[in-house]
Amino acid sequence: MKRFALSALIALAATSALAQAVTVDEYYVVLDPDSKKCTIVEQKPAVATSIVDHGVFKTRTDAEAGVKTMEACKSDVDDD
Repeated sequence: MKRFALSALIALAATSALAQAVTVDEYYVVLDPDSKKCTIVEQKPAVATSIVDHGVFKTRTDAEAGVKTMEACKSDVDDD
């Protein structure tokens, strides 16, 4: 019984830690080198794109506001 309780406690702690890691949102503003358009993405971009100016934003609203101030993103912006 003691072993079961310890296993359950460890499983609960691991599940909680993973759940918190999954719910942390990060938004990136990236510039596609071919189309020259900025896009807001939720995952760190691949090598083919580049993160614009300010790096990582905590909310989509912050990323959208940041795009408006970025010189590279003055033209069209795509939201994914």
